[in-house]
Amino acid sequence: MSSPFFIKASQKPKLGKTGKNATVSKRKGDGDSGGKVKSKKQNLKYNEEISSDSEAEGPIAGKKRQSKEEHEYDETPQEKKLRLAKLYLSQLKEEEENKAEGESFETDLIAGRLQDDVLEQKGKLQRLIAKDLMPPDASEIRLLRGHKLPITCLVISPDDKCIFSAAKDCSIIKWDVESGKKLQVIHGGRKGTEDRHVGHTAHILCMSISSDGKYLATGDMNKLIMIWEAETCKHLYKFTGHKGPVSGISFRKGTHDLYSSSHDRSVKVWNVDENAYVETLFGHQDAITGLDSLSRERCVTAGGRDGSVRVWKIAEESQLVFHGHEGSIDCIQLINEEHMITGADDGSVCLWSVNKKKPLCTVKQAHGCHGDAGLEQPHWVAAVAALQNSDVVASGSSNSKVQLWKCGQNYRGLQPLFDVPLVGFVNSLKFSHSGHFLVAGVGQEHRLGRWWRLKEARNGVCIIPIKRKPPSQEEASLDN
Repeated sequence: MSSPFFIKASQKPKLGKTGKNATVSKRKGDGDSGGKVKSKKQNLKYNEEISSDSEAEGPIAGKKRQSKEEHEYDETPQEKKLRLAKLYLSQLKEEEENKAEGESFETDLIAGRLQDDVLEQKGKLQRLIAKDLMPPDASEIRLLRGHKLPITCLVISPDDKCIFSAAKDCSIIKWDVESGKKLQVIHGGRKGTEDRHVGHTAHILCMSISSDGKYLATGDMNKLIMIWEAETCKHLYKFTGHKGPVSGISFRKGTHDLYSSSHDRSVKVWNVDENAYVETLFGHQDAITGLDSLSRERCVTAGGRDGSVRVWKIAEESQLVFHGHEGSIDCIQLINEEHMITGADDGSVCLWSVNKKKPLCTVKQAHGCHGDAGLEQPHWVAAVAALQNSDVVASGSSNSKVQLWKCGQNYRGLQPLFDVPLVGFVNSLKFSHSGHFLVAGVGQEHRLGRWWRLKEARNGVCIIPIKRKPPSQEEASLDN
């Protein structure tokens, strides 16, 4: 075989022979004379330099060097692959051992998450966080101003980075939560410019954003539903069909199915992906004032003056009817799949279960009363909000404060936690998905009319931080 390995191996012994011959020639040259001696001395000098290196290594070093070279050249491609495979397997084994503890911890987390998902679908998940909440300082509340008229509705993006607000001036503003700056503005148009203006030309009453943050839907007094691209605020579609002002709108969680309610007493179902109308549901006896939905194929509505709350089972084409308020039910919000909270103009806040026809709990005059002695009237509850799957809810009115409530065990009661002072009508409330802040839409007037006007109020979006108590030493030691 004529490979470089065998050629170099055959050259190796020759160096050794040269060294031996040099020593032999040195011994033989002792008896010679004349020029032969000089030439032999020169050869001897050259040979000695070569042989001295080889002799200095000694027999042990030479063997090591030779064995090292043999190891380098003797390894076949198959042996190299095997060696690298063993090295890779040993590295994997080491990494897996290091990750063993981490994986067991992650497994516990995943199991807990799956258990929470099951409870959430059943509507039985209740995270008890109310006991840890603290009222924020007045200096920590931020006011974002940009609308000329009172705020009527708002939503928070799924990543909690942006807020969309709408007002009676027909405009929509997209805000950055961290900086408080305007990211996009969709200006409202004047009455009569519907044909040429892209946007709303009447008061916007409701809005909703899809759970993936792709679509934004808004409804107005002109019976129109507008669909926007949430990222760029580009107008996409216009849905027509309602015969009265659109008062409530909500995307089904995890889908692009859209539910809408109107003063025409109907609930309509739309498919935004297909830009299509699906069906209409009837049942309320008066104008519907609010609507909400979560991941189930159903929605809940507040029936205003008909005094009823209804759960619409879309697939079964059936509905459940609940009664409890004495006045007009103006706002509604789902806490989880099985429980909801409502507010009415009789000043009461009610907590409901979809399995009970009557409220689980009712708080009358939740925001106090106003008026002359003997003619007191309760403050209307204009907005409610719930931190999903928790025991914290909030309500807003015209008494210049937002009230936070703690739900009792299994939602059997409502106890006041604390209130946040805000001057003006609280027309809309939303908790962030993370639960780190609460957003309130404030105005000088009620969102549905002009019965009163608070001149000292400022139209804007208030961001209220939700502070939590620091864990006690015992809790911290338990966590550690």
